Amino acid sequence: MASLRGADGVAHLVALIFASSVLLVTVCLVWELWINSAPSRAKFGLSFLVTQDWDPSNGQFGALPFIYGTVLTSVIALIISVPLGVGAAIFLAELAPRRLSESCTFLIELLAAVPSVIYGLIAIFTLVPLMRQYVEPFLKHTLGFIPLFSGPAFGGGYLTAGVILAIMTFPFIISISREALLEVPRDQREAALALGATQWESTIQVVVPFARLGIFGSIFLGLARALGETMAVTMVIGNDASLHASLFAPGYTIASVIANEFAEASDDLHLSALIEVGLVLFLITIVINALARVLVVATAGRGTGRAS
Repeated sequence: MASLRGADGVAHLVALIFASSVLLVTVCLVWELWINSAPSRAKFGLSFLVTQDWDPSNGQFGALPFIYGTVLTSVIALIISVPLGVGAAIFLAELAPRRLSESCTFLIELLAAVPSVIYGLIAIFTLVPLMRQYVEPFLKHTLGFIPLFSGPAFGGGYLTAGVILAIMTFPFIISISREALLEVPRDQREAALALGATQWESTIQVVVPFARLGIFGSIFLGLARALGETMAVTMVIGNDASLHASLFAPGYTIASVIANEFAEASDDLHLSALIEVGLVLFLITIVINALARVLVVATAGRGTGRAS
């Protein structure tokens, strides 16, 4: 009996070490980014976050254009992907036949595993020409009086980057939202149906509100994916370190500027500025992922899903 307790203690210690290693790696990453960004933080301070001059040749660095591009493209992605993703999740969880739902879910999970560079290549050869020839001219013709839809249509830019991010976040929102909907207790549906509600009324008025925390969690996870995406965005956004009001204009995101300039950084200050930009993105992503996980767990703990 004592040997069993000893073996159980060893297993507990090993599991604790493995679990602690995750926290240790995270702390080490933040520490390395913090230390190596010291020259930039010392010279620019908090003004680094609100300055838009990015001129490596003159030693001037400001992250505002990249923060703006990251936020703008992520918001565009969510505007497109959230209604489509939540709607598809409702259909798969509540309305679709079981076999169709499982088949579509499998395909959606495969889409989530596609490398981002593949999305970028597809966007270059299909999405960019489509945006340049049809979508952007149409938006300019109908909504050109709004600054967001004015200016020349390049094909690549904030709007195109937001669309490709929407395509990439779409599978995550569907998958997590579907699981959250399936976690709603079956008696909630049965109670609504017993009171005379139709299946659609039961879904919209009972099931979706009950699963709202999990749905919000899926949106946060999709946002975290959009914020940190690199290759696909770099290939279609145009890579211009300036602020533009038009969605058709080229721009930059935090991840794309690091990918483009890190290998070419010629001095310590330039390198430190890129690392500080990475630190900002890393902290934002950690906060968003933590909030998303809390929301998903909170919903999953409220009941069991419908019967299989």
